[in-house]
Amino acid sequence: MILCLETATSHCSVALCGRNGPAVLKESGEGRSHASLLTVLIDEILREAGIKAGSLEAVAVSKGPGSYTGLRIGVSAAKGIAYAVSIPLISVETTFSMFSGFHSVFEDKYSFTRSDLFCPMLDARRMEIYYSLFDSAGNSIRSIRAGNVDRDFLADITPGTRIFAFGDAVLKCAGVPERRDIIFEESFRISASYMQKAAYDSLDNGHFEDVAYFEPFYLKDFIATIPSKNILGI
Repeated sequence: MILCLETATSHCSVALCGRNGPAVLKESGEGRSHASLLTVLIDEILREAGIKAGSLEAVAVSKGPGSYTGLRIGVSAAKGIAYAVSIPLISVETTFSMFSGFHSVFEDKYSFTRSDLFCPMLDARRMEIYYSLFDSAGNSIRSIRAGNVDRDFLADITPGTRIFAFGDAVLKCAGVPERRDIIFEESFRISASYMQKAAYDSLDNGHFEDVAYFEPFYLKDFIATIPSKNILGI
């Protein structure tokens, strides 16, 4: 079994996954309270499954992009578990995990075709997003990048191509691009359970991270907010 941690957004999610899919899933949408929630959800899952961390095949973590604080909390927890019980550390690209989940959950609703494209998008403040593009087979068409959502967003893609957009940036983006064949799916929610396939692919191929040196994929530098009032007077 692989313990999967997803903390890239405000949704905190932990899944215990086997080769046939998730066995136990614990999630919370209470907002950015990962620091207090994550270890509780991990403990609940292991207790419910009746296994100890040392019996896990690996621990997998969503590596980003996404929330700076959320990613650090998830990676720190994953590294701590991997180091403490000497199991492999696996990282899963957040947008690929999102694609995997969306393609599986919404396939019946949309009857996907080979020509469809998929655009997982994560909120990066203001009108900026982190996004990438995949084809229906999960091949990367456009690598992860930070970009602004404006009237010309994805205008360079061949007209008539259905593009499915999903993720926590969808609400602020819907209706902004002029392109009419972008389908914004607002009901999608990220989940650690969507990491299952990528995590086992990494396990089978021996693609592990260095527990001491692995860092999340932030994509752009974290910029701390500068307070408008200098309360210290310096």
